[in-house]
Amino acid sequence: MEWLLIREASKKKCDDKVKNRIKRTAGQLNGILTMIEEERSCEDVVIQLLAVQSNVEKLIGIITTNNLLQSIEKEHDIKLDNLEKEVDLVLKRR
Repeated sequence: MEWLLIREASKKKCDDKVKNRIKRTAGQLNGILTMIEEERSCEDVVIQLLAVQSNVEKLIGIITTNNLLQSIEKEHDIKLDNLEKEVDLVLKRR
């Protein structure tokens, strides 16, 4: 449902939400660097890297879904509403 919040928000609000998610991910990566410097276990590092990967994939899904819907609406001069379940299904499959 996060894609819907971003889609319905103003452009600036959308950008802020995406930027905040990216900043959190960057913070996670910095934490991983610290873990490596502290010689934490490979397993711990990999778990954190997988979390970062998941965040990035979710961001890609949100941004590309938003772009696709906006492109369809603009090209066909229509408003696509009530697609939450369908879009969530697509994003969960990623």
